[in-house]
Amino acid sequence: MQTVEKTNLPFKLQNRGKVRDVYDLDDKLLMIATDRISVFDVVLPTSVPYKGIILTQLSNFWFNKTKDIINNHIIVDDFNAMPSHIKKFSELKGRSILVKKTEPLLVECVVRGYITGSAWNAYKNGEAICGITLPEGLVESDKLPEPLFTPTTKAMTGHDEAITEEQMRKQFGDDLTETLKNASLEIYNFAEKEARKKGIIIADTKFEFGILNGEVILIDELLTPDSSRFWPVDNYKRGGPQKSFDKQFVRDFMTSIGWDKNPPAPEVPEDVVRETTKKYIEAYEKITGKKFIF
Repeated sequence: MQTVEKTNLPFKLQNRGKVRDVYDLDDKLLMIATDRISVFDVVLPTSVPYKGIILTQLSNFWFNKTKDIINNHIIVDDFNAMPSHIKKFSELKGRSILVKKTEPLLVECVVRGYITGSAWNAYKNGEAICGITLPEGLVESDKLPEPLFTPTTKAMTGHDEAITEEQMRKQFGDDLTETLKNASLEIYNFAEKEARKKGIIIADTKFEFGILNGEVILIDELLTPDSSRFWPVDNYKRGGPQKSFDKQFVRDFMTSIGWDKNPPAPEVPEDVVRETTKKYIEAYEKITGKKFIF
């Protein structure tokens, strides 16, 4: 299976992120999801076949579903409708979109519907979650009484750091913080209900926003296996870790070998890569109702 790990196009490279390569086309941006994978904010040396295509197509699905809640950055999401100077690069098919230029807001808007991951680790240690004290008696993977808005910093390098809503208000102001919080919770609540109908629990997810002409809009990716924890409804059982359709499988492997979460990361074995591709495809097919053919 062929992978796209890095693009080298004759356009101005604006940014090469953990997964996405972004090119500046003057009045718009060309955003490309590669097959790179990152865990614990570190890009791994092993790519996952088809991952970038699945991320792009699943994001496009959700951007279209949520456009009545909030506007987003999409201009063209169909490769066949791309300008000819982009379509000639066949490796971009399925993994590229044209988007509006915005002023990105340097905060990741995390919403948690279930207690897992870093939130569970903090709770076990008696710590508040981004300044929020949770009720006693919760067990791992419990559904929370209500979804929590738990923002983090958006680090250009290194690890993102959890912040409280109060800290966010000091940085962005009350009005903008309220807008981001309300939009995040509304999108999560809508998507969680939609995904549950398809047999998937969205345990938590993160959103990114930008400002265009004074308006807050959704940017980056949306409700993908990279930005969310997807659990199968049929296998859900509170009180421990869950099976997942996301990159938790890779996280678990990297933890099991004792990696210290600092670069350089070790290679990922072929069987782990193969299983990860399988999980991403399954998530796409369950949520969209479409067969993944590429």
